[in-house]
Amino acid sequence: MIKNYLLLVALLISTVTFGQVLVEDFDYGTTAGDLTAVSGGAWVQHSGSTGPVAYVAAPASLTMAGYPSSGIGGHATYSGTSQDVNRAFTGISSGTVYGSALINLSAVGTGNYFMHFNSGGFRARVGAQDDGSGNVLFGIGASSSTLTYGTTPYSLNTTYLLVFSYEIATGVSNLYVLSAVTPTEPATPEATNTGSTGTTISAIAFRQSSNIPAVAIDGVRIATNWNEIMNNSSVPSLSIVTPADASVFDPGTSNVDVTFTTQNIDLMIAGNQVNVTVDANPTDADTTSPYSVTTMDGGMYNVTVELLENNMVVDTKMVSFSVAAITQVTNITDLRAGTIGEYYELTGQAFISYIVTEGTRNQKYIQDGAAGILIDDVAGTLSAPLNIGDGIIGLQGQLSQFGGVLQFVPTANIPGAATTGNTITPIDVTVSDLLTNGETYESRLIRLIDATFDAGDVGGMFADNTNYNVTVVGGTDMTVCRVSFGDEDIIGSVIPSTHVNIIGLGGEFNGTRQVLPRYASDIEDALSTEEFGTTSFSMYPNPSNGSTVTISSASNNAKDVKVYSIIGRQVINTTITNTLDVSGLQSGVYVVQITENGKSATKKLVIK
Repeated sequence: MIKNYLLLVALLISTVTFGQVLVEDFDYGTTAGDLTAVSGGAWVQHSGSTGPVAYVAAPASLTMAGYPSSGIGGHATYSGTSQDVNRAFTGISSGTVYGSALINLSAVGTGNYFMHFNSGGFRARVGAQDDGSGNVLFGIGASSSTLTYGTTPYSLNTTYLLVFSYEIATGVSNLYVLSAVTPTEPATPEATNTGSTGTTISAIAFRQSSNIPAVAIDGVRIATNWNEIMNNSSVPSLSIVTPADASVFDPGTSNVDVTFTTQNIDLMIAGNQVNVTVDANPTDADTTSPYSVTTMDGGMYNVTVELLENNMVVDTKMVSFSVAAITQVTNITDLRAGTIGEYYELTGQAFISYIVTEGTRNQKYIQDGAAGILIDDVAGTLSAPLNIGDGIIGLQGQLSQFGGVLQFVPTANIPGAATTGNTITPIDVTVSDLLTNGETYESRLIRLIDATFDAGDVGGMFADNTNYNVTVVGGTDMTVCRVSFGDEDIIGSVIPSTHVNIIGLGGEFNGTRQVLPRYASDIEDALSTEEFGTTSFSMYPNPSNGSTVTISSASNNAKDVKVYSIIGRQVINTTITNTLDVSGLQSGVYVVQITENGKSATKKLVIK
């Protein structure tokens, strides 16, 4: 995926700084909208896909007399539980980082943080809570989400200037709440907190979550001392706007634009200019923004940007970024053994077992002969039409994880299905199997056999985003049946009281193993679908490394046996009494369907 960063005129206006690391006045014109869009990419989403942070169009600035960023442009506002955004700046790795913002709260809840510094970890987390009397207490956290709150009550619908800081060497974060500009740093902060030390700070972030206040925010300033928060400077300087330091771009990125701004200097005067050096390449003198770095060979790139006044260097900024390499793997087992955050190409064919049609994450479950994985495609990168049963080849993406579930985030589109109409046969799994070997079954289509729902749930109706405990028949092993697909017909169907098999995707949430049924038909009456049960016959040896397998039952009558590969291809169809010839099967996992006297059962067979 090629990512180009363009510096828009509005962005130039909003990023003008005077010796500070960053000044954000939210001066993006007279059209309101999603902040990430109207800012031209200066603000980027890093979490959540709905409920965007909004830009309230100019003229709508928050004001405070004497504050340099007062009364300019519009402002930002948010109060929800989805999108989080950040704006990057040149990293600060020593001393103290100061941030400030004009804020006005119209409502406040039980308390949570809504703004923070960011880089290798969240620092100086600024939050607010109700004091129990309808007033506001402001607080700060360091590297923990637990905040220390001040004791001074502040009013809703009133503009305050918050100044927050993080001392890198000591981990101390302080918060000041000002009703008027103060030229020097007060001796006593409103609240203080201490956490992790040594974190380089390179972004300011707005956070949405439960219990955050309804906030209007404006005039964000980042600096390395109190004076530069409260005053403008006339010193010539430059700022690198994009990319953020240590950014990693997708494999195949062909160029990256380094955008920068200059302050307090006239570049039309001879001897005033910007020079850019990439790695050990000769300096490109007298350049303009954006400066395009060609990245066809991938790897790491170190960019130095120098500002010259009268042919003398007066400011230097550096940024490093890389283009990720991609590792080829032939199957999902090898993909799952990869490293979180790294990029891979799945060269073997994988089959789509389910497509999640609700929500905005464009998720798809895929599996091959031995493993499965969940595709999480928020960006909609896979735009070619795909259906359940399609086989796909050449999928590229980044390995990630959420709630313990391994995910694959696509970074390139594919032409479409390599094959269509493939049948995915569920693997028979007991509750004990799922609890013991859950990683093996994660994101694969399974049939959980011999289970019952809790007595307190039976007779009710399945609801979306709800967990139901299921227990092995005749035992104590228990796992979770989670209903996650809210637009399918399982919602509103009756929870049975009978002995059931549950077809679904193997799942997990923070260590708790789950089965995720898709349709009402995925909840099977075990007495009708497996009438003489897997305990009524034996199949051995299993696993097998020989040429035959013995299948016996109480009656030992003739048995019709069908064997399917894990993707549903029939590989054996025969009638036996006891002995099944498996000499023609390759190593792998198979599903064996046995029918005797009109009654059927299925069982998993492993060939070594």
